[in-house]
Formats: sequence, C-alpha cells, structure tokens
Amino acid sequence: MGRIFISAGHGGTENELLDPGVVVGDTTEAQEMIQIRDLVVAELRSRGFDVLAVPDDLGLVQSIDWINARGRFGDVAIEINADAYTNPDVRGASVYHIANNQERRRHAELVLFAMLRRLPGYVSRGARPDTTTAVGRLAFCRWVVLPSLLMQVGFLTNPDDLRVLQTQRNDVALGIADGLASWSRALTQGSTPAASYPLIDIQLNGAPYGDRGILVNGNSYIPVALADQLGIDLSSSPDVRRIQHHNVVYLKAIDLRDFNISVGWEKETRTVTLRSILTICPGALDRIMGHGNVRDMQLLMFLKANNENVVETFANLPKYYREEGSVEGVNYDIAFSQMCLETNFLQFGGEVLPEQYNFASLASANAEEAAATFPSQRVGVRAHIQHLKAYASQEPLVYEQVDPRFAFVTRGVAPLVNQLSGRWSADPGYGSKIMAILKRLYESADLL
Repeated sequence: MGRIFISAGHGGTENELLDPGVVVGDTTEAQEMIQIRDLVVAELRSRGFDVLAVPDDLGLVQSIDWINARGRFGDVAIEINADAYTNPDVRGASVYHIANNQERRRHAELVLFAMLRRLPGYVSRGARPDTTTAVGRLAFCRWVVLPSLLMQVGFLTNPDDLRVLQTQRNDVALGIADGLASWSRALTQGSTPAASYPLIDIQLNGAPYGDRGILVNGNSYIPVALADQLGIDLSSSPDVRRIQHHNVVYLKAIDLRDFNISVGWEKETRTVTLRSILTICPGALDRIMGHGNVRDMQLLMFLKANNENVVETFANLPKYYREEGSVEGVNYDIAFSQMCLETNFLQFGGEVLPEQYNFASLASANAEEAAATFPSQRVGVRAHIQHLKAYASQEPLVYEQVDPRFAFVTRGVAPLVNQLSGRWSADPGYGSKIMAILKRLYESADLL
C-alpha cells in the first residue's frame, strides 16, 4: 500500500509567516484546514495507512517540492482548501484533477463522494478538471509528480458551509479519510511500475507521429523532441514536468496547452492527439482588437455548461456581443470571456445586480455610485465593448458613446489582454484569468 501525502491549504510565504488564506470572522482558512487535516491524518493512521503531513510553514511551491522529494511509486497526494466568494450563497465541495486524465477524474469522484456520504445534504460542485479554475491550471495538480488532487471542502464565506466545517469537523475528516483510503487502494491495484510504463500512440495534426509516448499515472507523456519540432522553447519553462524513461526524455502532454497546442485523448485507440494547426492564430489570441470566431449558439452552450439557468434571461447576449464587437472591431470572444469572469457566468453575486445590465463591472461616472446601470442588455454590452476599445485602440467609436468612463481611459494603453491587469482590475492575474476562460471557450467550440 502506498503512502498518502496531505497538505493543508496555505502556509508559509517568502517571509516564512503563516498565510491565513481566507479570513472570515474569527477564523481563517489555514486554521480550519489544519484542524481538518490533523483529524484526517489521525484517522488514516488508526486504519494502518502511512500518512505524511506537509509542514505548515511551507508555501505552495515549497510544499510541492517537499512532496516530490519524498514521493515514490504507489503514493498519492492531496491538498485541502476552502474557498471564498463575493456571493455568500455560493457553497459546496469540489475536487479538482489534472485535465485530460479520466483515471484521475474517477479518483476525484471517489474522494468527493466519500466525503458527501458522511454529510447528507451537503452540496456537491462535482469533480472538475483544473482547466475550469480561474487561471486555467492548478500547480498542485500539475507539478506534483505523484497522482494528486486538490479538494475544495467548501466556502468559508457561506454561513452553512462554515457551520458544517466547524460543527461537523469530525464527519468531514472521516469522509475525506474514507475517500483517500479508497483512492490509495484503487491506485495500488491499478498502477503500473515505472519499469513498464505502457506505450501510447501520438497523433499530430491528424496524422500518426513516428515516435510513441508513454502513460504515467494516467497522464500522457510525449518525447521532448516533439516539442522542439513544434517550435516550443521550454528552456524558460522549468515548471513543465519531464521524466526520463529508457534513456528518452518525456514531458507531460497537457503542459503544451499553455503554448496554444490543442491536447486530446482517444481512449479506444490509446492515442494522445495534438493539434498545432489551429483555426485561431496563436499570435492573435490575446489581441483585443480583432474578430471573434465563435458562433452565437456555441457561446450560449458554453454559458449553459457553466450556468444552466442563463438561457431564458440572457439567450440573446451572445448575439449582442458578436454584433457590438464586430461593429467596433473588438474581438467579441475576448469580451465575452471577460463578461464570464466578471459575472461568474452571469451568476453575479457581487456589487452589481443582474438588472443593472453591467456585464463588466464598469464604474459609474458619478463617484458616489459604485457601478453603472444601463437600460438594456444590448446597451450594457455596447458599453463594455466601448470600454475595451478605449483601452486597446485609438480608433474612434462607431456608435454613440454609452460607456460612462470612456473619456477617463488613456487610449490604446492596453492592446493585449494581460495589459488589462492592474488597470481594469487590481488583480495582477486578471488577464490570465480572462485568457483561461477564452481557451476553454475555444476548446468547447473545437477551435483550439
């Protein structure tokens, strides 16, 4: 039986001070997760499992390095976090796994459902690929060499979740322990030793590739020479995981997604599929001024996949974004992705109400008002498009100005999405979050 590594979310910083994470009332995410983690560790050890708790004075990267330095074949690793959201009604537990790994998805479901069995009525947010997170990837799922999962046990900002995590802490811990025990057993039974990684086929742009890859812990690995053939410079990307097997260096295929390579998996033929010839020009992917590529229905289906309640109220919103963006020369795919970020896929929950038709958290021209209000959905979309154009271009507006703060923007200062970070939002990762949603949108439309 392999060992189980458990990390409580948040910990050390560069200054070696405990990072509290989410702070709610008189408690913090770090405090809650450490208490749950300690109960899980004690329970698993009582069942005969060998468990290693990651030291709490380590930050994320240090924790990953600590695990990788000690991990061996058959071990598993999990990090437990709690979350926060501006809308206190948002609640529930989820388990994140590395994308394109169906085995890891099944393990995520195993761990999640085990906890839910101990907590009748607790909300499940499902097993989710890490590409659905704000930045499109999770370091704990990608960089840990062992099979790894990240569990969001709930939202501290939701009173019901917080109550459960504090008053039923033992049940939460027992459920997590149940899931980890089942996962460890399942992995030990189904894992393949490093000496005999199964071979997989590689398809590049629809044609068979001459060399073969390997399957490691359910993840597709491809020869590093293929990345060189695709013109990808990995010298400045130390986080891309590499392994050496039979004197060949391999890298994790899913990491090529960050270089605008489409990565898929055909289960029946055990083939990893790569596409570098894309409908979308990678060099124009993050340029705000340009044309959109996704059809109205595809935009609507993407919305529905993330919020099934949008169809009746916002069915015409994709059309408005396409029409308004096309008139002003703004890439409506980018604008639409930004709207998804700002409104949490039209679930709102922050300072802006749905009936304000403010889809990008635009401020009012009146300093006494927190956010602008528009008379219709189309006008709200038009204001959003105009504000993006103000940042990305010096060209005049086609339609009459409805953006209340258009005149306050230095024209053309941010032609690229990432240049909106620190300008549109104080969040330094703001642009990366938009790009993560944009890539998910293009993948859903089979454009990337």
